[in-house]
Parts: sequence; structure tokens; C-alpha cells
Amino acid sequence: MSATGVDKTIEAVWRIEQARIIAAIARMVRDVGLAEEFAHDALVTALAQWPEKGVPDKPAAWLMATGKRRAIDHLRRARMLDRKHGEIGYEMEIEQAHATPDIDAALDDDIGDDLLSLIFTACHPLLSPEARVALTLRLIGGLSTEEIARAFLVPEPTVAQRIVRAKRTLSEAGLPFEVPRGADRGERLSSVLDVIYLIFNEGYSATSGEDWIRPQLCEEAMRLGRILAGLTPAEAEVHGLVALMEIQASRLKARTGPDGEPILLADQNRGQWDRLLIQHGLAALDRSEARAPRRGPYALQAAIAACHARARTADETDWPRIAALYFALSQISPSPVIELNRAVALSMAFGPQAGLDLADQLVGEPLMKNYHLLPSVRADFLTRLGRLDEARVEFERAAALARNERERALLLSRATAIAGTARASG
Repeated sequence: MSATGVDKTIEAVWRIEQARIIAAIARMVRDVGLAEEFAHDALVTALAQWPEKGVPDKPAAWLMATGKRRAIDHLRRARMLDRKHGEIGYEMEIEQAHATPDIDAALDDDIGDDLLSLIFTACHPLLSPEARVALTLRLIGGLSTEEIARAFLVPEPTVAQRIVRAKRTLSEAGLPFEVPRGADRGERLSSVLDVIYLIFNEGYSATSGEDWIRPQLCEEAMRLGRILAGLTPAEAEVHGLVALMEIQASRLKARTGPDGEPILLADQNRGQWDRLLIQHGLAALDRSEARAPRRGPYALQAAIAACHARARTADETDWPRIAALYFALSQISPSPVIELNRAVALSMAFGPQAGLDLADQLVGEPLMKNYHLLPSVRADFLTRLGRLDEARVEFERAAALARNERERALLLSRATAIAGTARASG
């Protein structure tokens, strides 16, 4: 195999196995920062040796074993320097790993538990939401600091600082590297799901910048969700989140035009929707509902997305059912954003005035003060009611609040179109 071919092999193996290797080492050293360092040592060693010696028969196991040897050496040095630090507690595990002659043993541990522990650690509530996202994409998603910075349109040093501080915070807190149990597990699982969906949403509808969608982030979030579903098959909400992401992601190709301009749901070519992703999403929704007949927040949102997916045309959408599902969602997860979405569903089911009545109740909400979709939604209702001057003002206000360049341009174009209609009718 050529040097280029070896490099590509290393890159592919590392991409697939990175999180598993880091997770296994983190269980040994109880420090995600050190675990990442030792895993990268194994990668550097592979880059140096494989082009000369050839790719091992089991490259993933080779990387795992090499990374574990780095961890063992570290723990032995630390134990020699100070036997009071608690490394003695790991002695049996260390000696067992060192004594194993078969490289296959590198993959004999419960990798599922290790990876699940890493996911819960990276998404720990002790960290800020921004730090959780960055650390999760780095450790579990395998994205570089540059890729994360580019995806979220923040300076690379800012992302690097978030990751370094997150690792330091976790290390200094001395948190156990384990999957929480009982009530703690449910609370932490909610944080994990929130982080994954936050990553997906930033890809599905970017908050700022020139691109309205960033498919790479959607793909990473779905990959993380599928990993989590495989590790926690009994958790209904995990399957609900996977269902929601897959059904929403099925629309990605139809959400933008040739020049990247946004295309709203009602105007999308449904023939471009990915039917395979929809099938996978609906199957995941079935799994979620089979495990918990009473739907959680993500399962309810997936059920709403399923209503759109099942409609062959926009006119066939079951808006009364969507409105009812949003009401159910508002009862278990109250939020002004959910109420705004319910207002849209009510307007489609029962007319624009019904939607406007609910949207008007949100105008004084502090959380909605700078939320551009509130004036945008109100503008749509006002347009449909024939109150064009008011609608134009609301579209202009929404455009002023929007941070995404594509969305701002769309809102301004709608304001201009309304102004032209008003002049023509006047």
C-alpha cells in the first residue's frame, strides 16, 4: 500500500474509532484531557510506523492497545512519585491490561459502557452549554477545533479555550467517569439529548452567518444520536430524538434553492425529501412509543415532524393534529417558543386570527424580546388578514433582529413584496 493509501486508512480508522479509544483510556486515567492526549499519542505512533511496517491486521485494536500502554506508563510513573494519590485503586486493572499478550484484549472491555460514560461526561451540567457542545463534538464527534469554530462561526481560539477549560473543570471537579444511576441518570440524559439536538439545530437552521443550513452538523448530531440509541436501547426519548432529527433532516435538500436561498416548508418540493430517512425516522418513533406510550418532549416533536412527512402535499397536512400535539408539548415542556409554533399550527388549522391571538400574548415575554421569529410569524398572520402595512413593519423588524444573512434577506424581500402589493392596491 502506498504512503498515501496508509494515511487514508489511518484517517478512516481514527475517525471511526477515536471516541471508543478515548473512552476506554478515560476509564483508566479518570481524566478526559489525558485520555485524549494518550489516544493522540497512539495516532502519532501509527502515522510514524504504519507507512514503514504496514497496516496491522486489526488497526483499531492496535490503536487501542497503544493508547492503553501510554495510559499504563503514566499511571505507573504517577504511582512511583506518590502512592498516596489513589492509583493503587487501579492496580488490578493496570496489571491485567499490561499482562495481556493478545492485542484482541484491547477491545474486550465493555466499550459500550466506556463510550456512554464519555458522552455523559462531555455533556455534564457542570459545564456551560457552549462548552458541552464543543467538548462533545471534539471527543465524540471527532471534529477538529477548526471545524467546530467554522461550524459555529466563532474564532478558533475561543473554541480551543472552551475545550481546554471544560477539560480542566471536569478534572478539577474530580467527577467519577461513569454513567449516573437512578434520578441522576434521567437528569443527565436530558442534558445529553439537549446538547445533541442543539448541535443538530445549528446545522438545520444556522443562527448566524451566510449559510442557512450546515449539513455536516446535522450529520454529526444524527451520528451521536444513533450511537446513544445503540447504547441505551430502552430509553424512549433517545429514540424520539433520533426520530425527530432523521425526519427533519429528510428535508435538507429541499430547504435551500440553487443559490442557497431559504425555501419555506410550504414551498418545498417534497419530491426532494429523503424517503429513506423518513422511513428510518418513523421506525425510530415507533420504537420510542413502544417503550413509553406517554410521549416525552422529543417524541412529541418527532410526531409533529411525522405529520409533515406523511403529507404528500402541503395542503394535506393534518394541522389540527399538529396543533393538538403542540398543546400536549406545551403541557410537559412549557416555552414561549413552543407557544409560537402552536400559534402557527392554530392559524393553519383555524385561520390566521386564531394564530394572531395567541402570538399577541407572547409580545410581552422577556425571552421573546429579541427573537426574530415572533415578528416574522405575526407578519405572516397580518398578511393573510390583509393588514399589509402592519405586516410590512413586522417583517422589517424581524429582519433587523435576524442574525443569519440568508434569513434576513428573505424577510426583507417579503417586506418589499408587501409594500409593492400595498401600493398597487392603493
